[in-house]
Amino acid sequence: MSDFRTDERLERDSDLLTKIGLCELRLMKDSRWPWLVLVPQRPDISEIFDLTPLDQTMLTFETTLVAEALKQVTGATKINTGALGNIVRQLHVHVIARSEGDPNWPGPVWGHGTAVPRAEADAKALSAKLLDALNP
Repeated sequence: MSDFRTDERLERDSDLLTKIGLCELRLMKDSRWPWLVLVPQRPDISEIFDLTPLDQTMLTFETTLVAEALKQVTGATKINTGALGNIVRQLHVHVIARSEGDPNWPGPVWGHGTAVPRAEADAKALSAKLLDALNP
């Protein structure tokens, strides 16, 4: 049995959409951007290089898969990806759809204002579209 547990801050700030192969796929609770987070289901991992070579390959594959689905669903100008980990040490990869005119475009999303909760109906609709795009 795995000792993997999602960091409490990630659990608080996002909703679980599905589990892919390696990662949990989570939707951030901030309606300002379509913002996903991939969390590798491995205990005590804080850096990509802490993963096995196979898991590194899977993370790259799953990040690309999710980024393509997010672009398809949103029609975004740009998909931003990043693994910062300065606040939440557990390895997680942000995949964010950005479009000209969105809050703080073209600046970063981190530290910009206060999260705006996503209406439950909007979260369900976006989640359904993303899951459909991931499972054609």
